Amino acid sequence: MLYNKFSDFLKNKYGTKVYKLPLNLPVTCPNRDGRISSKGCAFCGEEGAGFENLPSFLSVSEQLGKNSKYIGENYKSEKFIAYFQNYSNTYLPLDDFKKYILEACQDNIVAIYISTRPDCVPESYLDFLSEIRIKKGMDIVIELGLQTVNYHALKELNRGHLLAEFIDAVLSIRNYGLETCAHYILDLPMDSMDDTIEGARILSALKVNQVKCHSLYILKGTELGDRYIRGEIVPVTFEEYIDRTIAFLEYLDPSIIVQRLIGRAPEERSLFCNWGMSWWKLHDMIEKKMMDENRYQGRKFNYLNGKTCLF
Repeated sequence: MLYNKFSDFLKNKYGTKVYKLPLNLPVTCPNRDGRISSKGCAFCGEEGAGFENLPSFLSVSEQLGKNSKYIGENYKSEKFIAYFQNYSNTYLPLDDFKKYILEACQDNIVAIYISTRPDCVPESYLDFLSEIRIKKGMDIVIELGLQTVNYHALKELNRGHLLAEFIDAVLSIRNYGLETCAHYILDLPMDSMDDTIEGARILSALKVNQVKCHSLYILKGTELGDRYIRGEIVPVTFEEYIDRTIAFLEYLDPSIIVQRLIGRAPEERSLFCNWGMSWWKLHDMIEKKMMDENRYQGRKFNYLNGKTCLF
């Protein structure tokens, strides 16, 4: 096994193919509305992460219905994950958050995944989600945007938080019996290979359940886009991305589920995305190099549990 694939994990756990259904709520982010900053993250566009989402004025039930019909018919799936994808979903008022989550608890939904910031996970929300997990028998995963463990890079990206907030969020979420997924950008120009490896080591030490790897894309109208146009940001090569991805996986605990190896962005609004290649081509190049060089997830996972004291 090259790495612990999300699709295999879902099929083994639920006995069939399971697909994520993206949900778009009328919510913003404390890094955009002025509470932390009004500029947002340097890489974040106006649509947030959900450029393929349905409009937020549609109810959760309507979005789930439309998406499940399309995906179910095209991919022959009857079970789904309700994925609250866009912006910081736990930034909603608690009563509104509860309403949306309860609306997603439908018969064909096996899990709820919630995307948010690591500094935006209050205990009152975790307490409610823990109750839902128990009462509804619903698996719940909170997806946290980390992007890098390099706190200098976090500042440069105007994330509005540093590493400590992420660590605190992971520990709090686990205390409530919920699971975590970390979002990580592997090819930040301000990071090095050492930062990439340390990211895998920290995620492993924290025992996150899943990780979602991203390639850096640069959008028009963003701070990062302006810096790219001025020549202040130079993306790493795709060869470097492949090398970083494989190294990241080698140091990653093999039990951690890998949701994906590479992301994609809206082409019409992108200044730079995936070196002009399709995401699946890069994906195949990563897997081929791993096979050719006999490299796999967890190959170098040998640094925890008092390693130097084991004789």
